[in-house]
Amino acid sequence: MSADPLIEIDGLTKHYSTDEGLLDRIIGDPSSVKAVDGVDLEIAEGETLGLVGESGCGKSSLGRTMLGLEEPTDGSVYYDGQDLTELSSAELRDYRKDLQFVFQNPFASLNPRLTVSDIVGEALDVHGLASGTEREERVEELLETVGLQASHASRYPHEFSGGQRQRIGIARALAVDPEFIVCDEPVSALDVSVQAQILNLLEDLQEEFGLSYLFIAHDLSVVEHIADRIAVMYLGEIVEVGETEEIFSPPYHPYTRSLLSAIPEPDPLWEGDRIILEGTVPSPIDPPSGCKFHTRCPIAHEECSEWDDHPELENVSDTHGIGCPFHEEIEEEVGSAADSTGTESTAD
Repeated sequence: MSADPLIEIDGLTKHYSTDEGLLDRIIGDPSSVKAVDGVDLEIAEGETLGLVGESGCGKSSLGRTMLGLEEPTDGSVYYDGQDLTELSSAELRDYRKDLQFVFQNPFASLNPRLTVSDIVGEALDVHGLASGTEREERVEELLETVGLQASHASRYPHEFSGGQRQRIGIARALAVDPEFIVCDEPVSALDVSVQAQILNLLEDLQEEFGLSYLFIAHDLSVVEHIADRIAVMYLGEIVEVGETEEIFSPPYHPYTRSLLSAIPEPDPLWEGDRIILEGTVPSPIDPPSGCKFHTRCPIAHEECSEWDDHPELENVSDTHGIGCPFHEEIEEEVGSAADSTGTESTAD
């Protein structure tokens, strides 16, 4: 990680009020969904940071809040040294060109009443970047950049497949020459063969334009393919972050380990150790005290529930942080299993 990251998130928090009843509204103390709960992250220029976790853990809320699509409850988001949370709406608008978003559902994120030319060119109009013939040429250039044809500009979203619609969404994000793009599960609604095409496109665009990505996904095999580093999220908090190879081989946080064990194997005869977590995911309205994962953790200790706050990430290397003070127990278990396998192989 460079000394001056492109994006730096410091204690970012986003709580959604539930307004459960009249009394709550009167006394001004409604319950809240703690979607993002004190997140610290850095993203370097030209880097892809993968963000993974179970559905409902706060991944999309983090992406939307850091770009100002949702107003943060607390914390700061620095872009190139500027705290975006301190800017007014008018001031933040000037930064919109540099910070873009690719949405999850290509069927819902495109206005069905607009042509592709209007959808992709809207940002050009808003920021006054092009008009007339220049605008038309820019839209056609963008469509060809993402693998579509210039003639597609006059068509409507319903005339395209899911993969083509997502390409249109990517072209829209590229229209204003951004530096950073949040990709919110951009391939989860697509067929597997189309997913590979979109991932390859994102990588090609990153190399061509020097883009940085926050790539949100629940499919770890997808993230492994595209991410330089990975952050693992659980109930609004980051529990592990590190380079991709550090997260995958082997994982030392008990939650990360359970996630990776769920990745399907192509071999039908494979008999790996699937880690089934006991219990259900706690409510983000009333999360557990201490370490939020302790209610499902296979190595939980009594003190895990007694901390005043969640455990800080412990830096086990310059690039790898683990939010579990007992991760060494997993390291010992993995090491013992490796030694056992090596002994058996030698005997054979």
